[in-house]
Amino acid sequence: MEFQNCFPVWKKLNAVHREKLLGSLVSRTVKKGTVLHNGDNDCTGLLLIKSGQLRAYILSDEGREITIYRLFDRDMCLFSASCMMRSIQFDITIEAEKDTDLWIIPAEVYQGMMAESAPVANYTNELMATRFSDVMWLIEQIMWKSLDKRVAAFLLEEISIEGTDTLKITHEAVANHLGSHREVITRMLKYFQNEGMVKLSRGTITIADAEKLEELCEG
Repeated sequence: MEFQNCFPVWKKLNAVHREKLLGSLVSRTVKKGTVLHNGDNDCTGLLLIKSGQLRAYILSDEGREITIYRLFDRDMCLFSASCMMRSIQFDITIEAEKDTDLWIIPAEVYQGMMAESAPVANYTNELMATRFSDVMWLIEQIMWKSLDKRVAAFLLEEISIEGTDTLKITHEAVANHLGSHREVITRMLKYFQNEGMVKLSRGTITIADAEKLEELCEG
């Protein structure tokens, strides 16, 4: 897969911008667990995923994580270029959830293109609005949705992403995604198991009754 086929507004760029973009690209392959961006002091550049999966999360003062969004094939991450967005008041960490191939666009190159190209500026503004919508949705979930419904929704999302009912994921990883404590998640999953919704084993959660989980989410 070539960069030209993944960058959403490639066909709207002029020849100068295309040449500048291709000349500045950095291709990178990272292993699962690699931290690509860590806080506002790290201006990595914009990340465009060729294949793989990344997770963007924030870290509380107490050390608790919570996922704000995830990135998949052909998705672009703007928050990894924090030096472009001085108004952002929270630190975001970007981590590879799976082995990932990606391109890095230097922030200064992209920022210059935004100033010169209306299609790039418009696309960036739309993407920024989408990411902030993700954050607002997350805040609504935390404020108004009970933890059991959030855990159920997360498990359903995971089986959709992975394409299997057997999830290779720890209770701690679920807690990190949801901004909770491992002990709390373990109690919740044991309750789900008692209700016949999941089956638990070391490092694995198997969905036994997806319909019950869906009913819990909607109830």
